[in-house]
Amino acid sequence: MSNQPENLSNTPETGIENAVSAAEQLEKLTKSVENTVELSPRDAEAATERARVEALDTAISVEAGGKERKSSDEQKIPQRRGPVSKKQKEVSFKRQMKEVQAELSPAKRTFSKVIHNKTVEKASDVVGSTVARPNAILAGSVFAFIITLVVYVIAKNIGYQLSGFETIGAFIVGWAIGIVYDYLRLIVTGKK
Repeated sequence: MSNQPENLSNTPETGIENAVSAAEQLEKLTKSVENTVELSPRDAEAATERARVEALDTAISVEAGGKERKSSDEQKIPQRRGPVSKKQKEVSFKRQMKEVQAELSPAKRTFSKVIHNKTVEKASDVVGSTVARPNAILAGSVFAFIITLVVYVIAKNIGYQLSGFETIGAFIVGWAIGIVYDYLRLIVTGKK
């Protein structure tokens, strides 16, 4: 009966089976020692003791193999109670990022590491929540298009030449109008 530690789990039934198999192995070794050559009582005792030590070592190694496997299983799947903590979210995020980045090409992996750096992410969040708001950019773009079109048509009819700053200036004015609109809407409705 050869039990491999990889196939055993550490349960009470397995512990009993291990003890039973160790006892059976001890009996087999003792019988084999007795059946072989007639030994002096001292030699027989030494052989029996060696067999007992060997059986105990085997039982301990089988038991330890089950414990190691159980502890590694517990490390892979931590027990969670209650809401997810900030630390658990960070650990999960880092693990997922490593898995995804492992599949990327070296250039994309480097770029991903740069943009997912904590400082870069925080700066991006601050800029996204203040300066680069979607309504402000949309208002700036629409305003720039309309004002540039009107200025171009007027300049073409009168004969003036445009400098190129008209579009940039119109975008800045439209962006400012979009920011003011966003903050007024936030104050009035209370919703983002």
